Amino acid sequence: MALFPSFVVLVVLCSFLLSVDASDGDTDLIYKGCVEQCEKSGCVGDRCFQHCKFSSDGKPIDGPWYMHEPLYLEWKQWDCRTDCRYHCMLAREEERTKLGETPVKYHGKWPFRRIYGIQEPVAVALSALNLAMQFHGWVSFFILVYYKLPLRPDKKAYYEYTGLWHIYGILSMNAWLWSAVFHSRAVDLTEKLNYSSAVALLGFSLILAILRAFNVRDEATRVMVSAPLVAFVTTHIMYLNFYELNYGLNMKVSMLMAVVQLLIWAIWAGVSSHPARWKLWTVVVGGVVAMILETYDFPPYMGYVDAHAVWNAANIPLTFLWWSYIRDDAEFRTSALLKKVK
Repeated sequence: MALFPSFVVLVVLCSFLLSVDASDGDTDLIYKGCVEQCEKSGCVGDRCFQHCKFSSDGKPIDGPWYMHEPLYLEWKQWDCRTDCRYHCMLAREEERTKLGETPVKYHGKWPFRRIYGIQEPVAVALSALNLAMQFHGWVSFFILVYYKLPLRPDKKAYYEYTGLWHIYGILSMNAWLWSAVFHSRAVDLTEKLNYSSAVALLGFSLILAILRAFNVRDEATRVMVSAPLVAFVTTHIMYLNFYELNYGLNMKVSMLMAVVQLLIWAIWAGVSSHPARWKLWTVVVGGVVAMILETYDFPPYMGYVDAHAVWNAANIPLTFLWWSYIRDDAEFRTSALLKKVK
């Protein structure tokens, strides 16, 4: 049941890994000349930027202290260079469109148009919707196990994996939160938070897949199974944050965890008699189709909607179905346990 988030995280990491390669726009002489001229003059065409009077660290080249960068620009880390790159990119793409040429990437990204300083507004909105869907799924699961299904005499749920799914829900919401923040503004901090939260979700999904597929219910056994994986994922996250953000290594680690749990769930779905296993297969097939859409990596339509945005949109109904499967599993296991009690 943790297979769907594996697809989610893996596609995010794959798409970002592809974007860090050198881009055609970076070597365009007209674009480079525009950026160099803008950093000297502070203007691109008729548009001029007041904060180009300052260095990239916000220190004034001339003028008094009250002429510093506005706080909202400092928070977003928009400075003279980033604004020059952005507006030179738009100007160059307008020229390429008039010449009948296709868009190219600049600094590893397609030429997106900002809205109120947000780099990829559609991706941010869809990430927020996915966050809302995860929240809805988690709350509906909470209401089911604690208010609709019978409880034990000690007021605990019969479903043995309740606590694990609560953790999964929190990690999922956290991952989509930082996905939205990262698409809002890609800087070193938001990039690391996005990667770390994604890897944490992927690692926990692997643990959950093992525990559920092999029906591990004993707490001591759960700790023995989970401890090595928790240590491995924690070490990997610390390596990415405090030593080197190695995209290649991170991709290998993420691919390994995804493939392992894919095999676990594929085998489990084949041998299980779970009444709602068709939902699992639907999510798996839907996830594969969504990944295929992602691989096209087409330039953003009207500067806003690209393949990744389409993939984000596809995740919304899949997330709804995923949590529906989790609720069905809770009902299935609770019913089985109540029969044993009677």
